[in-house]
Amino acid sequence: MDLQSLKIFQTVAKLGSISQAARELQYAQSNITMKIQQLESDLQTTLFYRHNRGTALTAKGIMLLTYTQKIFNLIEETKSVMNDEQTPKGQLTIGSMETTAAVRLPALLSKYHKDFPDVDLTIKTGPTKQNIQGILQYELDGAFVAGPIGHPELIEKEVFEEELVLITDSIDPPISSFEDFQTRTLLVFHNGCSYREKVEQWLQKEGLIPNKVMEFGTIDAIIGCVEGGLGISMLPQSVVAKNVQNGTLRQYSLPNEYGKVKTVFIYRKDKYLPASLKEFINMLDEVKSLI
Repeated sequence: MDLQSLKIFQTVAKLGSISQAARELQYAQSNITMKIQQLESDLQTTLFYRHNRGTALTAKGIMLLTYTQKIFNLIEETKSVMNDEQTPKGQLTIGSMETTAAVRLPALLSKYHKDFPDVDLTIKTGPTKQNIQGILQYELDGAFVAGPIGHPELIEKEVFEEELVLITDSIDPPISSFEDFQTRTLLVFHNGCSYREKVEQWLQKEGLIPNKVMEFGTIDAIIGCVEGGLGISMLPQSVVAKNVQNGTLRQYSLPNEYGKVKTVFIYRKDKYLPASLKEFINMLDEVKSLI
């Protein structure tokens, strides 16, 4: 078993096809097949099921893929350690909930970019569950998510607390009781959003069922549709403050159990922290008042 064989195995597993892996790696298809067969012989197990649409991992194949990813991540980490001169530089990929990125992070990112211009900083937005998986699979260096998380492989650092509020348009009559929820359409982010989970937990406890649920991918879409009278939603007060002040939205407070959400910054316990990530974490304390 060598690194080349593991790379071939990883590529076939990712693409689900020996022919596609051959094209991506620019190898002859027969060489790919031979390497996989040799790897299966060395490990004395079957790694793939072959079928007319390509390949699928066996249980042992899934297990090997997990170890393969760890091996290549460890190699990349070793390179980072050897090349790290304690001067922040290189790639830094941070995940964030869209609401956090839109309202809370601009000041932090601006200062970080100004202080460390050699760092190639990338922000990837997504729901909390997606960001957690990104950290666990080494796709993200750190992420802002709704906490607490309590995962044994992650370190979490509390950054701030959000107040979630119920929002409606300012044209229709105000909501007089939460039973009015059942006559309105509920506008939410896709599954995996921690705010959506909060509102669903609250509705379940109150025994309320919305008339209809519509999913959206962006904050602007949700806010715009609520302003237009399409339905109601629940978002951080910091996100809708200007709209409420301008009179285009109404907001309603929620019980603390569902209206208060901590935002935490998470990163792996077992991962070497390059200077770029160390400085990013240090800056969270410096600019807490700005976010």
